[in-house]
Amino acid sequence: MYAQKKDSLNSKPTPDSSQLNFVARMQAFAKNASKKSADEFSADKAAISQIKTFEEIKQTMQKAKIYLKGKLDTPGTKVELQEIERDFALAGDGVFTNKGTTQTFRNLTATSKILAELLNKANARKVRLEVRQQELHEFRYQLDSLLSVPALFKFASDSTTLMKYLQKIKVIAYETGPIDTALNVASNNIQALLNQVNMTVFKLESSLEEIDSYQKEMATHTFKREFNNLWEPQGYYRPFGEILNFSKIKGLLTLSFYAENNTGKLIVLLLLMMTSFIYLRSLKHIYIDNKLLKSNFDGQLVLRYPLLSAILLAISFFQFFFISPPFILNVIFWLVSCVCLSIIFNAYVSKYWMRIWLLMVLLFLISAFGNLVLQASRIERWFMLLTSMFAVIAGLTILLKGHREELREKWIIWSIAFMTFLELVSTIANLFGRYNIAKTLFISGFLNVIIAILFLWTIRLINEGLFLAFNVYSGQDRKLFYLNFERVGNRAPALFYILLILGWIVLFGRNFPAFDYLSEPLQNFFSQERTLGNYTFSINNMILFFTIMGISVLISKIVSFFASDKQLSGTDSKHEKRGIGSWLLLVRISILCIGLFLAIAAAGIPIDRITIVLGALGVGIGFGLQTLVNNLVSGLIIAFEKPVNVGDIVDVDGQGGKMKSIGFRSSVISTWDGADLVMPNGDLLNSHLINWSLGGNRKRISILIGVAYDADLEKARTILGEILNNDQRISKSPEPTVQFEQLGNSSIDLRIYFWTKHIGDTSATRSDLIIAIVAAFKTNGISIPFPQQDIYLHHPNATEKPIEE
Repeated sequence: MYAQKKDSLNSKPTPDSSQLNFVARMQAFAKNASKKSADEFSADKAAISQIKTFEEIKQTMQKAKIYLKGKLDTPGTKVELQEIERDFALAGDGVFTNKGTTQTFRNLTATSKILAELLNKANARKVRLEVRQQELHEFRYQLDSLLSVPALFKFASDSTTLMKYLQKIKVIAYETGPIDTALNVASNNIQALLNQVNMTVFKLESSLEEIDSYQKEMATHTFKREFNNLWEPQGYYRPFGEILNFSKIKGLLTLSFYAENNTGKLIVLLLLMMTSFIYLRSLKHIYIDNKLLKSNFDGQLVLRYPLLSAILLAISFFQFFFISPPFILNVIFWLVSCVCLSIIFNAYVSKYWMRIWLLMVLLFLISAFGNLVLQASRIERWFMLLTSMFAVIAGLTILLKGHREELREKWIIWSIAFMTFLELVSTIANLFGRYNIAKTLFISGFLNVIIAILFLWTIRLINEGLFLAFNVYSGQDRKLFYLNFERVGNRAPALFYILLILGWIVLFGRNFPAFDYLSEPLQNFFSQERTLGNYTFSINNMILFFTIMGISVLISKIVSFFASDKQLSGTDSKHEKRGIGSWLLLVRISILCIGLFLAIAAAGIPIDRITIVLGALGVGIGFGLQTLVNNLVSGLIIAFEKPVNVGDIVDVDGQGGKMKSIGFRSSVISTWDGADLVMPNGDLLNSHLINWSLGGNRKRISILIGVAYDADLEKARTILGEILNNDQRISKSPEPTVQFEQLGNSSIDLRIYFWTKHIGDTSATRSDLIIAIVAAFKTNGISIPFPQQDIYLHHPNATEKPIEE
């Protein structure tokens, strides 16, 4: 019984078959529902991705269409390549074609400059084509990647939806087909142009290497014989007319290329000429106004023709900023300088030396013309021989019989002697077939004299300009100008002589083939990159940085000089107008900031290094530069808010004067006692500042006057009104007034109020009015009593009969 009961407890109930069928059906239903839901979610996700992809495809096609319409300048590229090929053919004439018997140094140099410019143009076009090729590849890549998105190939199970989707794909394929074809065509065209450009670049580079080898050979074989002796039968020479024609074409081509690449420098040269002219003209007007100008301009030659002097000085210095200029540009510079100096010389130097100078200029022009002829010919050799022989005879005559006592610059004799020696050597070299060295010495001899005279007189004119400026600007605040005239004396700084001698060596040496190779180690030394920590720099970049900063500081001080100098204002000091001086600090800050930006950009200094410097400067400010920064910031506030301007009449804590300058850290006030009060900008901004100029430079004055009790008061009022109205220094609006104030002990007190038109006239006006009032009152019988007191003695017994003795 117990065993049966135990078995019954351990046994499990058998499930019903109907229940098992229901669970299976529910599980199958859930599985099918889940799968259907996942399929629907995947389909929705694919549809969203498809819509997004189609939109991106349309946008990419639209961008590609716009790009294909606008940026593919295929015809322009072809035209530029044709121009490069044409200029290459012109440049190669006499070097690669029509070579003649030998190469000439000037022809190789001109051809090298032209080919270098053409190579720059070809490389620039190559870079643009490569960029466009890359952009075309990017468009094609974007289209291909969008058309291969996996979501595009997930089709709907519904036949209707599927048909609509396939129709949309068909439209997209129809639209992308022409764009893809156009991109392929454009890419092939760009590649074809790139192949042409690469071939042109390779040809230009190979030609430049060939020219470089010619130049090296010429530099190492300076005295090599190129032709037969001059008296021997000639070989083949190209017709002289053809030589002149292609020399002219090459010269103009090099000049146009160089001018195009150095337009900014030419503009700066013109601005420098204008600035120098304005300064010299102002200086001349000062000497004329003060009757200091001499009729013969002895010691004042720089002021004779300010424009010509400015052109001469500007060209003499600024020509060194043109790196490797073509010879024709140098000829233009030297010819303009010679014309200017000839006009300045006229009737100043003796007739003998004037004729010598004009002869040297003529010989220089003849030799310069010969140097512009780029290929050798028998005609040119005879021309060089006759000219150099004439120069030798002329030089010996000048040296033996010259009027040296009339010569103002004795060093010119040495340059003429050097010219004679060079022309003699040129004659000998030409006779024995050393054409290149003969031509180099031929032009160098005359160029040596011209440059020497131009530079020596440039120093003389600078010397005169500084000395004349010292005479009239000795009272100028030297902190505002760039030279301390007290240290000039009667001689230009020795640095000018050193710079001009170095300049003479550079200009003279450019005519020799070996000059570039001798100067190459020095150029490499300056251009070689050096590493200091993580910073890479070159000496050229450092020099460029400090040069630009120095020029900006110089310009800033020159602007201050012109804005602050009373001599140049041309106005009465009492009634001077506020001009650039009011904005002087802002102008100087702007110039220095622009200079700093250009210096950093030109030197290639990384911005992160500037951030480090600014961080270190911030630490310095936090520790001990608060006062300095306060003054600097106060200077900026004064510059922007302008509570006071240069030239204003001010009172600061009872100290009256006139604002002379507003600097970065401090300002200068010229007091009425003649002293200069230097006040930090922070103190000036925090002081109780009275600015009379903000009110129009006017000031109200009052004068107290006493008249006798028996005076005719209306008559006194009328007389005072006439006196006030007749004085032109008194403003008529508001009108002057006369008021009776009180009955004084000795007089009836009246006070007159009036406004002077300028605060500088107050003291003189008050003084003149007092004189006029006293004289008018005397004339009209109106007395001005002095303070007096009547004493009455009271005697109580005055009525009694006096006691008789």
